[in-house]
Amino acid sequence: MGKFRFIETGFEGLYVIEPKVFGDERGFFMEFYNKREFQDAGIDVEFVQDNHSRSRKGVLRGMHFQKKHPQGKLVRVTRGAVFDAVIDIRKDSPTFGKWYGVELSEENKRMLYVPPGFAHGFLALTDIVDFMYKCTDFYYPDDEGGIIWNDPDIGIEWPLERVGERITISRKDQRWPSLSSQKGMFSD
Repeated sequence: MGKFRFIETGFEGLYVIEPKVFGDERGFFMEFYNKREFQDAGIDVEFVQDNHSRSRKGVLRGMHFQKKHPQGKLVRVTRGAVFDAVIDIRKDSPTFGKWYGVELSEENKRMLYVPPGFAHGFLALTDIVDFMYKCTDFYYPDDEGGIIWNDPDIGIEWPLERVGERITISRKDQRWPSLSSQKGMFSD
């Protein structure tokens, strides 16, 4: 067995990744990226930018994408836990408009590889979350797009009961349109 287990999700190119963790009384060691093993699994990409965000419990970020410069992302949590969600916005995909979600945490050490063509977001489930991700393209502020986090046609099942009464969402993220109002962007 290699250093990673690549778990298929039912969405082409979208993988939950479990790294092999070596631990003892001192702590642990793990690789979170190995180009050769990722290529062998069919993830043959070049990462050009790494990002780190910190959020407090109840913060919901998303659902973001880049319009002309779609980014693949390898996402992971190094402190705390999140519910990570994606929406397939690839116009020719059999899973277009469908969502997938998974809990990522410092305990389970799971990662998610999100290929280009997905909207992405997460809900912070713990008091403090450090969320890190590698991107296959640079971020262009003028190229940003989004889908409203609670689009009823998509129906992401956010675990809101785990964060209490309120969630915190930026003004920008509260104003994203629904996927159906943007279909022209995603069709020929």
